[in-house]
Amino acid sequence: MRRLLFLNGIKAFEAAARSGSFAGAGSELNVSAAAVSRMVHLLEQRLGVALFERKANRLVMTAAGRAYQSGLTPIFDALASLTAQVTAPASVRVLTIGVGPTFAMRWMIPRLADFRQHEPDIDVRITTGGAAAPFGDDWSCGIKLGDGDWPGLVAEPLFAADLLPVCAPRLAAQLKRPGDLRGPSLLRVAHAAEDWPLWLKAAGVARVSARGTEFQYYGHALQAAVDGLGIAMGIRPYIDDDLAAGRLVAPFALSVPKGMRWYLVYRSFRTEQRDFAAFRRWIIRAAAEPAARGKPGKIHRHAGRKNRLKNNAGM
Repeated sequence: MRRLLFLNGIKAFEAAARSGSFAGAGSELNVSAAAVSRMVHLLEQRLGVALFERKANRLVMTAAGRAYQSGLTPIFDALASLTAQVTAPASVRVLTIGVGPTFAMRWMIPRLADFRQHEPDIDVRITTGGAAAPFGDDWSCGIKLGDGDWPGLVAEPLFAADLLPVCAPRLAAQLKRPGDLRGPSLLRVAHAAEDWPLWLKAAGVARVSARGTEFQYYGHALQAAVDGLGIAMGIRPYIDDDLAAGRLVAPFALSVPKGMRWYLVYRSFRTEQRDFAAFRRWIIRAAAEPAARGKPGKIHRHAGRKNRLKNNAGM
């Protein structure tokens, strides 16, 4: 039989731990700070452990408090989401996806029409905040680039993040080998300063350094490349559609792993929700589909072995 201890006290503790004060918890729960303090104190007595250290003008959680709160918050989030799902009108089905702005523009939005064909009743809402944005409490799921280690989240791999230079066709015609690259023409992305050195080292052109225009996002650099401003370091899957359409070409076949992957991230309770389950099935299938038609052959780096390079200017 399930044994639940003093739910009001648990709610009071979780709200105080999350807000950092009894007053903040009281405002959220519509009770006084003193009432929250009493409920938390009773909870501590029933548990037999201290959850807070009471200090002047602030609360400090004990190790037991931190452990308790880290488990409780996802449970309350799941309960709130389940309640919203059960009480929402049957006609309202909302899926909120957190992605970076470039991923949204370069991959997600062009494919949403396909998802809508499969699930016309689901209202997809995209929120963007960049690669460093924390996972939002109101997100159904997110798509993030990294190593797959996000505490409290399930991370399922979608794509490898491979790097290869791309440019407009007229510029590609001037590039016969990596040694033809010149620093001032190599477009940069501010938060990915390691991309060009990584690729250039693999190509055996360490004497060249990227000194072209710097942009905040990959999407900006790729658009500049489409417009002929220079050569951008492309990252998959951002470049696949442009390569397929011929807006960009890859002058060289060398493709270098960035050392990270793209992941679908979500809280474990989402797997029980039909709308998220439908989206998860769709995106895993979409990610597994062949990338841009006519992409260059992929050659990974191998320690101690010189990489073979092929001219691919006609793509």
